[in-house]
Amino acid sequence: MLSTLSDILRDNWEWRHQIGRLSIFELVKKSRGAVLSWGWFFIKPAMYVFCFWFALEMGLRQGASSASGAPYILWLCAGIVPWFFMQDMINTGTDVLHRYPYLVNKIKFPISSISTIYATATMIVQLMLMVVLFLIYFLCGQPLDIYLLQVPVLLLIMFVFWDMVSIAFSELSAVSKDVANLIQALSTPVFWLSGVIFNVTAINIPWIQAILNFNPVTFFVTSFRAAFYEKAWVWENPGLCIGFAVVFVATLLFMMFVYKRLNKEVPDVL
Repeated sequence: MLSTLSDILRDNWEWRHQIGRLSIFELVKKSRGAVLSWGWFFIKPAMYVFCFWFALEMGLRQGASSASGAPYILWLCAGIVPWFFMQDMINTGTDVLHRYPYLVNKIKFPISSISTIYATATMIVQLMLMVVLFLIYFLCGQPLDIYLLQVPVLLLIMFVFWDMVSIAFSELSAVSKDVANLIQALSTPVFWLSGVIFNVTAINIPWIQAILNFNPVTFFVTSFRAAFYEKAWVWENPGLCIGFAVVFVATLLFMMFVYKRLNKEVPDVL
């Protein structure tokens, strides 16, 4: 197992320059042919946030003020902005090998690095959205504080975790299209059940809380909100941290197992 992990890390390091260039090319390809170009990376998320803000704040909440004094829009954005990265990694990252078959069949690019290409491109967009989130944060009158130091750490952990998910499930999806279809079908339930638009700590049912502690989406959404909105440290919720640690280790082991078993078979399948 350790040799498998060593191979993955070595491939990603040795091909890091190619990964960087192809990540930028991925973003250029997405924006090609559009007048607004890279502006769509901001417009679509902004429309997404506005719809939820209007429905929840003006509709269901009817302008209720928050206990912390910060506007609800900040709470909402702190959870939805990280979700955009996770959504892309769930929907596309888990089937990324079908997106770049030529890298496997013609260039003989390391399979694990293909997932890193897409994860890097998606993280670049996420970083741009984080800049916007910080602007919203300051426009809401929030000061610089020590809790914001959690943000870069959370971004790094989020990148590594979902890259591992992509490496594992993209190989399974290459072998069986049912895996990709299943994961994409679960994307919508994951959004609605993970606390992206509701406060999971307000649920007073112990067994539901226990299940949500093992949901990685819940961990990241709750953690970013702790940094931006609630002014709390991630480890102040030990159940959530322990649950994510278990899932992280399990995902790492699963990724190494799948990579070791399918790495040589995937090129033939593609």
